[in-house]
Amino acid sequence: MIDLCVKSVNIVTCNETTQGKYNITNDAVLFLGSPLVTRVMPSFYIIIILISLPLNALALVNFTCRIREKKPAVIYMSHLACVDLLFTLLLPLKIHYQMNASDWVFGEAACRVLSAAYYCYMYCSILLMMSMSVDKLLAVAFPITSLTWRSKRKATCVCVLVWLLALAGTVPLLFITQTFNIKDVGVTCHDVLYQTQLYAYLFSILSCLYFFLPLVVTLVSYSTMIHVLTTKNNHLKTSSSDKRRRAVIMTVAVLMEFVMCFAPTNGILLYHCVRLATRGSGEEGKYYLIAVCLGSTSVFLDPLLYYYGSSQYRKQFRSLIWWRKTISITTPSITNSQTKSSNLTCEYTQAHVQV
Repeated sequence: MIDLCVKSVNIVTCNETTQGKYNITNDAVLFLGSPLVTRVMPSFYIIIILISLPLNALALVNFTCRIREKKPAVIYMSHLACVDLLFTLLLPLKIHYQMNASDWVFGEAACRVLSAAYYCYMYCSILLMMSMSVDKLLAVAFPITSLTWRSKRKATCVCVLVWLLALAGTVPLLFITQTFNIKDVGVTCHDVLYQTQLYAYLFSILSCLYFFLPLVVTLVSYSTMIHVLTTKNNHLKTSSSDKRRRAVIMTVAVLMEFVMCFAPTNGILLYHCVRLATRGSGEEGKYYLIAVCLGSTSVFLDPLLYYYGSSQYRKQFRSLIWWRKTISITTPSITNSQTKSSNLTCEYTQAHVQV
């Protein structure tokens, strides 16, 4: 999803090139047609779709329909599930493109939409995860005083602002040519870009404002939260201590997902843009494509960590299975099971607000 090699006005940024309208190295051509791009990456994306689609769809249904009390954490997670689900639905276009040896057949408009959608998904996810980290920090560090700050209305406003910021940052991609006909490759989509300086400045700004700044905020929020969870109220009983330990583990896992899925992509992107802006080589673009592929795992890691990984959901799931097994036995058993399931849903909502 980034230019591997570019020819600007009167400036050639590659040494060994293929013959064609645009300059692109032979190594880049071989990479775009290699088994890694045409077989391994599409297979990986297919696995992502098979896992992400049911997980996010079920999570979104639970957030919007089954959980009646919309706490801030539920609102943030429902928007995150929506972002992940929308991006998952666009992956078949990416799969077809790479399996077709990076020859785009869907036209310029579809390429622009796919390119803008990817960056919108990435930065929208980053901003939502940053907002959730701040919300959780407030809930843990200031459980009483933060009740007035953390309302349903304010959480909804934050989510709307996140969507607007992500759209504003990626809209320029809809007005820039994304497809070029490259000899020995075909029609590329966002893999070979012509306006080097424009893309260098645009993606540099996006990386700094939409990733590195949220990264600092997220690191500070989760580090502070881990400190509070490990040092506050150490005199509590063992059960509370175990819950805090699990909360710390879950917090570390979420932070690791944030860094591992988005740091390589944006780090390589920023480095690539700096080199292009200084007339340097663009060979690191191939590593960016690999980072994009691996970073896409966030679409199924998000529901696993934020929703399905919670102890409250596991209890609710076991309760649902137990209720179905005993539904044909006695009516009182059914009533107790439903009551227990309802209580666990409330506990789940409260837990995500507090952790």
